[in-house]
Amino acid sequence: MNKWNLIIDVAQCENCNNCVLAAKDELVGNEFPGYSAPHAPQGTGVIRIERVTRGSTPMVDAAYLPRMCNHCDDAPCQKVGDAGAVTQRPDGIVLFDPVKAKGRRDLVAACPYGAIVWNEALQLPQTWFFDAHLLDGGWKEPRCVSVCPTSAIQALKISDEDMASKVEQLGLRSLNPEWKTRPRIYYRNLDRFDQLFVGGSAVSDVAGIVNCCADAEVILQHDGRDIARTKTDDFGDFKFDGLAPGSGVYNIMVDHPSAGSARLKVSIFETSVYLGNIELASSFATSSL
Repeated sequence: MNKWNLIIDVAQCENCNNCVLAAKDELVGNEFPGYSAPHAPQGTGVIRIERVTRGSTPMVDAAYLPRMCNHCDDAPCQKVGDAGAVTQRPDGIVLFDPVKAKGRRDLVAACPYGAIVWNEALQLPQTWFFDAHLLDGGWKEPRCVSVCPTSAIQALKISDEDMASKVEQLGLRSLNPEWKTRPRIYYRNLDRFDQLFVGGSAVSDVAGIVNCCADAEVILQHDGRDIARTKTDDFGDFKFDGLAPGSGVYNIMVDHPSAGSARLKVSIFETSVYLGNIELASSFATSSL
């Protein structure tokens, strides 16, 4: 059977908040019997966007991560939500019954992703329920997809086998797979949010004038192996992304056919590293950072 999935491209999210506002507009003050009671006008919404900033000036970037109910196939909230308070439909959508879930604040704590909000006025746990009321009414996609100006969010209703193929083909990841909840929300370019980078700028000093070194070959080594290579751009910049926090010491080898070479060691702990200007020379000494 085909089931609903969501793909979110972190590299395309610009923090416009359209998805957040669309969920508020759809759910706050509106009752959808069988799906949801009205959501609260104040407080955290059922879609939120988190931000992380990496690097240092001038090599710095920001990434944004939209978060919502993951519609897990092995949902902890469903295990706690007995007596029909939480159910999962055959199409994969997890629903909180607005009557049977009343007073069940324990369901908020059951979600390890923090995706369930508590409506104090109605004494109800509430989530983003994939706009199931709209889909059942003929919509082709939830509102968060239709309002995204960069197409960072995509909804797919396909078989689990086809979704598994897409995960492998596009390099998709889910949040915290070690929790084994089997989420149906997948992320592309999640490395932008939870991994680190190392970068720098290759330069040469000719008669006291510092020039950028374009087209220098840069090799990244870890544990004695070449793991990535690139070339510097027109400004002499290079960047290696997707490095795991706390992954230790890396070697960087920079070689330019006319300007010379440089060798560096850098340690990756909890933050991305910008190495600054790396001066190339015909004879060089290894530097450590």
